[in-house]
Amino acid sequence: MDWECNTANVSDQVFAPMIESYNEKMIVFTDTGFHSKDGDPANMKVCPRGTWNERMIVEQVLSMLTRVCHFKRVGHRMWEYFQMRLAFTMALFNILVLWDGLQVDEDGLIRLSIARFSL
Repeated sequence: MDWECNTANVSDQVFAPMIESYNEKMIVFTDTGFHSKDGDPANMKVCPRGTWNERMIVEQVLSMLTRVCHFKRVGHRMWEYFQMRLAFTMALFNILVLWDGLQVDEDGLIRLSIARFSL
C-alpha cells in the first residue's frame, strides 16, 4: 500500500496519479472531493454521501488514533516531521489490526476500540 498527505489548502484531486498507479490492482473508494471534471482514474469510485459506508471504518479508526496519539496537537516545524508522525500513526493502525483483526459481530458491525492502548 501507499500513502500521501498534503496541506489542507490542496485539492484532493492531486492524489489522482497515485490512485491511478494502482489500476488493475485495487479499487479506491473516495468522496466527491476527489472527482475531477477532467476525468477520474478508472479504478477510482466516487461515493456520494450515504453510499459505500464501509469506507467510513477508516475514518472511524483515524478518529480514534487521533485521540490516542494526540495527533491534533502536533506542532512540527518541518513538513518531514509531520509526515513521519503520520506514518507512525498509520503503522500503529496496522499493528492493532494484526493483533486484533477487524472482527465482524453478529449484527454485521465491526466494533473498534483501542482504549486499552491509550496508557
